[in-house]
Amino acid sequence: MNEGMQMTFDFAACAEGEKETKNPLKNKIDFAALLSVTMANPNGDPLDGNRPRVDLDGYGEISDVCIKRKLRNRMQDLEKAVFVQSADHRGYDLCDSLKTRADKLFKTLGEQKTEKDVCAKAACKKWLDVRSFGQVFSFRKGGKGKSERESDDSVSNPVRGPVSIHQAVSLSPVDVRSIQITKSVNGEPSEGRSSDTMGSKHFVQYGLYLLKGSINVQLAKNTGFSAEDAETLKECLRTLFVNDASAARPEGSMEVYKLYWWEHNCASGQYSSAKVHRSLRVAPKDGVRQPSCADDYVITLESLPNLEPEIIDGV
Repeated sequence: MNEGMQMTFDFAACAEGEKETKNPLKNKIDFAALLSVTMANPNGDPLDGNRPRVDLDGYGEISDVCIKRKLRNRMQDLEKAVFVQSADHRGYDLCDSLKTRADKLFKTLGEQKTEKDVCAKAACKKWLDVRSFGQVFSFRKGGKGKSERESDDSVSNPVRGPVSIHQAVSLSPVDVRSIQITKSVNGEPSEGRSSDTMGSKHFVQYGLYLLKGSINVQLAKNTGFSAEDAETLKECLRTLFVNDASAARPEGSMEVYKLYWWEHNCASGQYSSAKVHRSLRVAPKDGVRQPSCADDYVITLESLPNLEPEIIDGV
């Protein structure tokens, strides 16, 4: 891609990629996962001092952006090519920006690097997260030295990926706790202890979160998302918190309790995603006011004729 040039890619052209897909996705898929959180901060809110995200009614939340980051990390762990990479994960290619990574691919296309359809197809074929979640490729069309604001022709064309993911919400209000922490040394030279030796740590005492998502067959055709890609996504969901430990999320504090995977018998689906997701019902057991583990909940599945989910134990 020429420096200073803005290009947008028509990912509808990737429908041609179906010819190259050995095993194209034929049936709609819905999925849901129960995520167990114990003494951890599953997703800090930067506008609230990094406290765990909660809504106005006290229910915990994990943003879809956070979940997709973890899925991309698992894809990297499984040695899949990922466009939006994390620098601290295995397989990082040392590119310092998304543009650098995109240029590295598009330069291999030779004279075709300015053709939108060719670039779109190449991006879909190479990067699993692009053909899963979609992506916006946007670069300036103005010459060198021009800012994006100065370019009158700056445009972008969003890519619609087949995999849609809701933000995860806890099934009961969560108890968010805070503790004061200290460290034994100063961060900067100082007489006595400086203020940076004090801090706070926030965590959810316990929460069971419900994550919901779907895979659209028509959009999968557009990006070349295959049945094998769906299996990879399933494995990434099952092992969502592998290699994700940190001070905020100690090893063992985050767990995929159950994963539910519904594969319909047609492209449009036998039922709407909303109806499928509603068929999974989770509620605290009678007499339990503040659940402290997954066993404090009753999980029931409403039977949908000719559509039975695969129920998988998570990690």
